[in-house]
Amino acid sequence: MTLASIVEREAVAPEERPSIAGVYLNRLAAGMKLDADPTVQYAMGYQPAAEQWWKTPVFLEEYSSVDSPYNTYLYAGLPPGPIAAPGLSSIRAVLSPEQHDYLYFVAIPDGSGRHVFATTFVEHEENVRRYLSGE
Repeated sequence: MTLASIVEREAVAPEERPSIAGVYLNRLAAGMKLDADPTVQYAMGYQPAAEQWWKTPVFLEEYSSVDSPYNTYLYAGLPPGPIAAPGLSSIRAVLSPEQHDYLYFVAIPDGSGRHVFATTFVEHEENVRRYLSGE
């Protein structure tokens, strides 16, 4: 349920839930940290200035200052509990994830909520450069 809750918060495009679940399961199997943005947003809690629970935007530079077992950028493995109520499609995605070798993904900033996936960190860095730096 904990992983399904992370998939629930990460996936905007419903058809990507099994792919995203597969990435997180691959990371866990490889002994990597999950590095899941929604877990940091959860750990940050309510943002009074913005009057919102899920800080948006949130920046990678902020993550190291959030000392919480829910911060999967700092702590390996699953957080101590769910970060949201997962829907049935996220639960199913974790139970039947897409089988692939992807370890990374980055959101495409086109408003679709879709992601581009990568197997290696070098590929991921290229995707970040291509989609987030405007090059």
